Amino acid sequence: MPRAKGGFKTRRSHKKVLSMAKGYYSGRHRSYKVAAKAVEKALGHSYRDRKLKKRDFRSLWITRINAAVRMFGLTYNQFINGLKKAEISLNRKVLADIAYNDINAFRELVEKVKPFVKSV
Repeated sequence: MPRAKGGFKTRRSHKKVLSMAKGYYSGRHRSYKVAAKAVEKALGHSYRDRKLKKRDFRSLWITRINAAVRMFGLTYNQFINGLKKAEISLNRKVLADIAYNDINAFRELVEKVKPFVKSV
């Protein structure tokens, strides 16, 4: 009985991996064996980095809010605490956007928060 080499299904699976490896350098886009490892590693990185992206953006928003708030004599911690006491519920993404694009609106927010902050 002849040896079964896979045929259509193997070719389909190889083509799928090689199409995912398009644009990779050298044998990484030509050779199935090398491309399979490269694609597997790349998919792992993309899975991990989708989670890290959320952390990175939150960190960026906090940095932007902190920089903007310090111009008005508060710290980030005091500002966020004051927002909670003033019952102003804006998430950090929106706060950072306001601080970055409309400093006058952000100034009004800080003025609303200042009465709730202990050491101003």
